[in-house]
Amino acid sequence: MVAMARTFAAILLFLVAAAVTAASAQYQDDSVATAFFLDKDLYPGSKMTLHFTGAAAGLLQRAGTRTDAIPFTSAKIPEILSLLSIPSTSPAAATIRSTLAACEAAPLPVTEALRCVTSPESMADLAAATLGTRNVRAAKTKLVSTGPRQEYTMMSVRPVLVAGGDMVACHRMPYPYAVFACHATTAAVYAVELAGTAAEAKGEALAACHEDAFPGISAAEYEKLGVKPGSAPVCHFLAQDSVLWMRN
Repeated sequence: MVAMARTFAAILLFLVAAAVTAASAQYQDDSVATAFFLDKDLYPGSKMTLHFTGAAAGLLQRAGTRTDAIPFTSAKIPEILSLLSIPSTSPAAATIRSTLAACEAAPLPVTEALRCVTSPESMADLAAATLGTRNVRAAKTKLVSTGPRQEYTMMSVRPVLVAGGDMVACHRMPYPYAVFACHATTAAVYAVELAGTAAEAKGEALAACHEDAFPGISAAEYEKLGVKPGSAPVCHFLAQDSVLWMRN
Protein backbone atom coordinates (compact mmCIF):
# COMPACT_ATOMS: atom_id res chain seq x y z
CA MET A 1 0.00 0.00 0.00
CA VAL A 2 2.84 2.41 0.84
CA ALA A 3 4.59 1.61 -2.45
CA MET A 4 1.34 2.21 -4.35
CA ALA A 5 0.86 5.57 -2.60
CA ARG A 6 4.37 6.55 -3.62
CA THR A 7 3.60 5.57 -7.21
CA PHE A 8 0.44 7.71 -7.12
CA ALA A 9 2.42 10.69 -5.85
CA ALA A 10 5.17 10.23 -8.43
CA ILE A 11 2.85 10.01 -11.43
CA LEU A 12 0.73 12.92 -10.24
CA LEU A 13 3.90 14.96 -9.77
CA PHE A 14 4.73 14.15 -13.39
CA LEU A 15 1.25 15.14 -14.61
CA VAL A 16 1.31 18.50 -12.86
CA ALA A 17 4.87 19.32 -13.92
CA ALA A 18 4.19 18.34 -17.52
CA ALA A 19 0.98 20.36 -17.70
CA VAL A 20 2.52 23.47 -16.18
CA THR A 21 5.72 23.25 -18.20
CA ALA A 22 3.81 22.84 -21.45
CA ALA A 23 1.49 25.75 -20.76
CA SER A 24 3.53 28.46 -19.08
CA ALA A 25 6.85 30.21 -19.61
CA GLN A 26 6.93 30.83 -15.85
CA TYR A 27 8.09 27.24 -15.31
CA GLN A 28 11.20 27.03 -17.43
CA ASP A 29 14.08 24.65 -16.81
CA ASP A 30 15.87 27.17 -14.59
CA SER A 31 12.86 27.83 -12.34
CA VAL A 32 12.49 26.63 -8.78
CA ALA A 33 9.71 24.26 -9.87
CA THR A 34 12.19 22.10 -11.82
CA ALA A 35 15.29 22.51 -9.63
CA PHE A 36 15.67 19.08 -8.03
CA PHE A 37 18.13 18.18 -5.30
CA LEU A 38 18.75 15.49 -2.67
CA ASP A 39 17.62 15.62 0.93
CA LYS A 40 21.26 15.51 2.05
CA ASP A 41 21.61 19.05 0.62
CA LEU A 42 19.13 20.43 3.17
CA TYR A 43 21.27 21.86 5.96
CA PRO A 44 22.20 25.33 7.30
CA GLY A 45 24.97 26.81 5.19
CA SER A 46 24.05 24.86 2.07
CA LYS A 47 24.04 27.00 -1.08
CA MET A 48 21.87 26.58 -4.13
CA THR A 49 21.25 28.62 -7.29
CA LEU A 50 17.50 29.10 -7.76
CA HIS A 51 15.00 31.19 -9.66
CA PHE A 52 11.94 32.04 -7.57
CA THR A 53 9.22 33.90 -9.43
CA GLY A 54 6.92 36.27 -7.60
CA ALA A 55 3.51 35.08 -6.49
CA ALA A 56 0.89 35.82 -9.14
CA ALA A 57 -1.28 38.75 -8.15
CA GLY A 58 -3.98 40.90 -9.62
CA LEU A 59 -5.73 38.15 -11.59
CA LEU A 60 -9.45 37.57 -11.36
CA GLN A 61 -10.91 34.88 -9.15
CA ARG A 62 -13.77 32.95 -10.70
CA ALA A 63 -15.98 32.61 -7.64
CA GLY A 64 -17.84 35.71 -6.55
CA THR A 65 -16.80 37.85 -9.56
CA ARG A 66 -17.98 38.46 -13.09
CA THR A 67 -15.99 35.37 -14.15
CA ASP A 68 -18.74 33.20 -12.63
CA ALA A 69 -20.44 33.57 -16.00
CA ILE A 70 -17.40 32.19 -17.86
CA PRO A 71 -17.50 28.42 -18.52
CA PHE A 72 -14.51 26.27 -17.58
CA THR A 73 -14.55 23.46 -20.13
CA SER A 74 -12.80 22.62 -23.39
CA ALA A 75 -16.22 22.14 -24.99
CA LYS A 76 -16.80 25.88 -24.79
CA ILE A 77 -13.40 27.31 -25.70
CA PRO A 78 -14.83 29.65 -28.40
CA GLU A 79 -17.22 31.12 -25.82
CA ILE A 80 -14.42 31.46 -23.24
CA LEU A 81 -12.18 33.28 -25.71
CA SER A 82 -15.01 35.57 -26.75
CA LEU A 83 -15.96 36.47 -23.18
CA LEU A 84 -12.31 37.19 -22.33
CA SER A 85 -11.64 39.01 -25.63
CA ILE A 86 -8.74 36.69 -26.48
CA PRO A 87 -7.90 36.02 -30.17
CA SER A 88 -8.25 32.32 -31.01
CA THR A 89 -4.77 32.12 -32.59
CA SER A 90 -2.94 33.93 -29.78
CA PRO A 91 -0.47 32.40 -27.30
CA ALA A 92 -2.99 33.19 -24.53
CA ALA A 93 -5.59 31.04 -26.30
CA ALA A 94 -3.09 28.19 -26.62
CA THR A 95 -2.41 28.45 -22.88
CA ILE A 96 -6.12 28.25 -22.09
CA ARG A 97 -6.49 25.14 -24.27
CA SER A 98 -3.46 23.49 -22.62
CA THR A 99 -4.61 24.18 -19.07
CA LEU A 100 -8.15 22.96 -19.75
CA ALA A 101 -6.78 19.80 -21.39
CA ALA A 102 -4.61 19.11 -18.34
CA CYS A 103 -7.53 19.69 -15.97
CA GLU A 104 -9.81 17.39 -17.97
CA ALA A 105 -7.29 14.62 -18.71
CA ALA A 106 -8.34 11.13 -17.71
CA PRO A 107 -6.19 9.71 -14.91
CA LEU A 108 -3.51 7.19 -15.75
CA PRO A 109 -4.02 3.64 -14.44
CA VAL A 110 -3.76 3.37 -10.61
CA THR A 111 -3.72 7.16 -10.20
CA GLU A 112 -6.20 9.60 -8.76
CA ALA A 113 -7.61 12.25 -11.06
CA LEU A 114 -5.99 15.66 -11.12
CA ARG A 115 -8.56 18.13 -9.78
CA CYS A 116 -8.63 21.77 -10.84
CA VAL A 117 -10.30 24.44 -8.71
CA THR A 118 -11.08 28.05 -9.52
CA SER A 119 -11.37 29.73 -6.12
CA PRO A 120 -9.69 29.67 -2.68
CA GLU A 121 -12.96 28.37 -1.20
CA SER A 122 -13.16 25.40 -3.57
CA MET A 123 -9.46 24.66 -2.95
CA ALA A 124 -10.06 24.51 0.82
CA ASP A 125 -13.15 22.34 0.31
CA LEU A 126 -11.21 19.91 -1.90
CA ALA A 127 -8.38 19.68 0.64
CA ALA A 128 -10.85 19.01 3.47
CA ALA A 129 -12.67 16.32 1.48
CA THR A 130 -9.41 14.62 0.47
CA LEU A 131 -7.90 14.70 3.97
CA GLY A 132 -11.16 13.73 5.68
CA THR A 133 -11.41 16.73 8.01
CA ARG A 134 -12.28 20.42 7.98
CA ASN A 135 -9.44 21.00 10.45
CA VAL A 136 -6.78 21.76 7.84
CA ARG A 137 -4.12 24.40 7.37
CA ALA A 138 -2.41 25.88 4.34
CA ALA A 139 1.35 26.41 4.02
CA LYS A 140 3.22 28.35 1.34
CA THR A 141 6.63 29.59 0.29
CA LYS A 142 6.93 33.23 1.30
CA LEU A 143 9.84 35.36 0.14
CA VAL A 144 10.13 39.10 0.77
CA SER A 145 11.50 39.59 -2.74
CA THR A 146 12.56 37.31 -5.57
CA GLY A 147 14.39 38.87 -8.50
CA PRO A 148 16.57 37.04 -11.02
CA ARG A 149 18.17 33.62 -10.76
CA GLN A 150 20.70 33.84 -7.93
CA GLU A 151 22.52 31.91 -5.23
CA TYR A 152 20.61 31.33 -2.00
CA THR A 153 22.07 30.25 1.32
CA MET A 154 20.03 28.08 3.68
CA MET A 155 20.09 29.86 7.03
CA SER A 156 18.00 27.27 8.87
CA VAL A 157 16.12 24.06 8.10
CA ARG A 158 13.30 22.62 10.19
CA PRO A 159 10.95 19.70 9.50
CA VAL A 160 7.25 20.46 9.15
CA LEU A 161 4.90 18.03 10.88
CA VAL A 162 2.53 16.41 8.37
CA ALA A 163 -0.22 14.78 10.42
CA GLY A 164 -1.23 11.45 8.91
CA GLY A 165 1.62 11.61 6.39
CA ASP A 166 -0.49 12.69 3.41
CA MET A 167 -1.43 16.15 2.14
CA VAL A 168 -2.89 17.99 -0.81
CA ALA A 169 -0.65 20.04 -3.10
CA CYS A 170 -2.21 22.75 -5.26
CA HIS A 171 -0.19 24.41 -8.02
CA ARG A 172 -1.13 27.60 -9.87
CA MET A 173 -1.92 26.94 -13.51
CA PRO A 174 -1.52 29.56 -16.27
CA TYR A 175 -4.96 31.02 -16.94
CA PRO A 176 -6.59 34.47 -17.13
CA TYR A 177 -7.97 33.97 -13.62
CA ALA A 178 -6.94 31.89 -10.60
CA VAL A 179 -6.88 28.17 -11.40
CA PHE A 180 -5.09 25.60 -9.24
CA ALA A 181 -4.36 21.96 -10.08
CA CYS A 182 -4.56 19.89 -6.89
CA HIS A 183 -3.53 16.34 -6.09
CA ALA A 184 -2.95 14.16 -3.05
CA THR A 185 0.70 13.45 -2.28
CA THR A 186 3.10 12.19 0.34
CA ALA A 187 6.44 13.80 1.11
CA ALA A 188 8.70 14.97 3.90
CA VAL A 189 8.30 18.75 4.15
CA TYR A 190 10.84 21.26 5.42
CA ALA A 191 10.65 24.99 6.11
CA VAL A 192 13.89 26.53 4.90
CA GLU A 193 14.97 30.08 5.72
CA LEU A 194 16.74 31.44 2.64
CA ALA A 195 18.96 34.46 2.03
CA GLY A 196 19.73 35.37 -1.57
CA THR A 197 22.69 37.19 -3.08
CA ALA A 198 20.45 40.25 -3.38
CA ALA A 199 19.95 41.62 0.12
CA GLU A 200 16.19 41.88 -0.26
CA ALA A 201 15.77 38.29 -1.57
CA LYS A 202 15.00 36.40 1.60
CA GLY A 203 12.24 34.55 3.38
CA GLU A 204 11.01 31.05 4.12
CA ALA A 205 10.54 28.44 1.40
CA LEU A 206 8.88 25.05 1.64
CA ALA A 207 10.85 22.06 0.37
CA ALA A 208 9.11 18.75 -0.38
CA CYS A 209 11.19 15.57 -0.49
CA HIS A 210 9.66 12.53 -2.24
CA GLU A 211 11.09 9.18 -1.21
CA ASP A 212 10.38 7.67 -4.61
CA ALA A 213 9.55 10.28 -7.25
CA PHE A 214 10.11 8.20 -10.40
CA PRO A 215 8.64 8.63 -13.03
CA GLY A 216 7.50 12.06 -11.81
CA ILE A 217 11.16 13.02 -11.91
CA SER A 218 12.79 11.56 -15.01
CA ALA A 219 15.66 9.10 -15.15
CA ALA A 220 17.75 11.88 -16.71
CA GLU A 221 17.18 14.09 -13.67
CA TYR A 222 18.18 11.23 -11.38
CA GLU A 223 21.34 10.79 -13.44
CA LYS A 224 22.17 14.49 -12.97
CA LEU A 225 21.77 13.99 -9.22
CA GLY A 226 24.10 10.99 -9.30
CA VAL A 227 21.62 8.48 -7.86
CA LYS A 228 19.38 5.74 -9.22
CA PRO A 229 15.58 6.19 -9.30
CA GLY A 230 14.05 5.27 -5.97
CA SER A 231 17.40 5.04 -4.17
CA ALA A 232 17.25 8.42 -2.40
CA PRO A 233 14.63 11.07 -1.59
CA VAL A 234 14.49 13.81 -4.22
CA CYS A 235 13.44 17.32 -3.19
CA HIS A 236 12.20 20.52 -4.77
CA PHE A 237 11.15 23.89 -3.43
CA LEU A 238 7.57 25.02 -3.87
CA ALA A 239 6.91 28.08 -5.98
CA GLN A 240 5.27 31.02 -4.26
CA ASP A 241 1.98 30.35 -6.01
CA SER A 242 1.71 26.75 -4.79
CA VAL A 243 -0.14 25.72 -1.63
CA LEU A 244 0.28 22.68 0.62
CA TRP A 245 -2.75 21.63 2.67
CA MET A 246 -2.23 19.53 5.80
CA ARG A 247 -4.28 18.38 8.77
CA ASN A 248 -3.84 20.43 11.93
